[in-house]
Amino acid sequence: MTDTAGEDIMPQREHEETMGEAHVENHADEDEPVYYVISDLHIGGDEQLEHVEFLDELLSFLKRLEQLDEDAELVINGDAFGLWEFTTLEGIEKFDALVERYPNLFEQLRATGENVQITLLPGNHDHELAAYDAYVERFAAYNVDLVQEQSITRPVGDRTIHFEHGNQRDPNNRFEDFGNPHEKPLGYYYNTLVTSRAGQVSALGRRNWLKDIQAVTPTERVPVWFLSKYFYNEMHPLLRYAIVPFLLVFNLSAIAAIAVGLDLVGVWSMPTETVEGAFGRFGSAGALAFSLLAINVAIVGILVLVWIPIRFILQDFKRTIDRFGLVETEFTVDPSKPYRAAAKDLFEEHPETAVFCYGHTHRPAVDEHDGRLIVNTGTWLKRFHRRQVIAGILPPVFHPTFRLNIVRIAAEDEGVAVEYETMDKPDPAKTDLTFTERLLTVGRVPDPTIPDRVVADDTRAASTSPDE
Repeated sequence: MTDTAGEDIMPQREHEETMGEAHVENHADEDEPVYYVISDLHIGGDEQLEHVEFLDELLSFLKRLEQLDEDAELVINGDAFGLWEFTTLEGIEKFDALVERYPNLFEQLRATGENVQITLLPGNHDHELAAYDAYVERFAAYNVDLVQEQSITRPVGDRTIHFEHGNQRDPNNRFEDFGNPHEKPLGYYYNTLVTSRAGQVSALGRRNWLKDIQAVTPTERVPVWFLSKYFYNEMHPLLRYAIVPFLLVFNLSAIAAIAVGLDLVGVWSMPTETVEGAFGRFGSAGALAFSLLAINVAIVGILVLVWIPIRFILQDFKRTIDRFGLVETEFTVDPSKPYRAAAKDLFEEHPETAVFCYGHTHRPAVDEHDGRLIVNTGTWLKRFHRRQVIAGILPPVFHPTFRLNIVRIAAEDEGVAVEYETMDKPDPAKTDLTFTERLLTVGRVPDPTIPDRVVADDTRAASTSPDE
């Protein structure tokens, strides 16, 4: 696994042809259905979560589907809406709020649904869609077929595709009694108490960033992300710029502190006069720099002496917690392992299945198993890539990107083809990152590549690695 928050490692493919025109020559049968799949839009929520940063792109995509000249179906594979993030509304009231806030979206769904079938599966964030039958009728009025099931299958050539959102593979977001409006898994409480609250107070910050907490995955990275955003966005500028020089030379000071310690115990003689003389060549500026370094070394030395016993205490405390078994599971799901295991079981039980398609983890990926494909549709939310700064021990920078993924699945002469396309979207880093964040990570911008075209056949498809 990489050190970044969901780094994609697939080669990128440019799509120059418009959807519906590309790949026609590869189809084994023009009457075969074609499937377009998106997931994890998370539309809606309290206050700042109401803003949908990709709404224009979504409308553009739906308009393209409206003009398609092929037998196509759009599958929205869970978490289309952030119903968990509405904390002041109950039940079907949330649908009315969605229509009121996004009238253009629902009218475009109605128009697109006249040309292609639109199928909506519930996820965990919009599980209530499976809990109230009234949602089926309401969505039907906009030509959307809401299927109140955890999974569906679709034919593709002489094989099938398995669709599921994937939250049932996640112990923190699984519903033991699917469709029960009163069941609340652990993830529900996190989103209502943390994510929704962030949406309510985000605008109060110096910069409106706290609302993006819903895009931070895995959840264990939220504390580091929060520290990073506080340091670069909320900390008083004078305080931040006073601390930055100290943190930038921390590594150098740590080396110097070790050298001083070795000198004190007589292991190694530190050439203090030589170092001071080197700084002295720069006059008063050099003398000031040497004094600041000396102070820094003293502070670092004290911190190291304090940290050593604290470190041992923390390790002993962790071992005690482990012995008592007070923490049984991690909060978030493994990015790929549960889905690969589930897909392999499904392939064995239903060998006609060519593709296992899921979402939930927000990591676009394609993996191959014995000629069958395990496909993650990713998310349309902002995604963050953790980047260490170029020097010192400053907090890492969480570099934002958008990957508005559209998965296309169709039967072709060579097998069942799975392709990814991304909608164009301006780089959010230009507006989301402060000057300090951009400066300290210069040259460390992530490459937002996505999975390319892969074919499932009866022999063995070319293997590609999942996004971990």
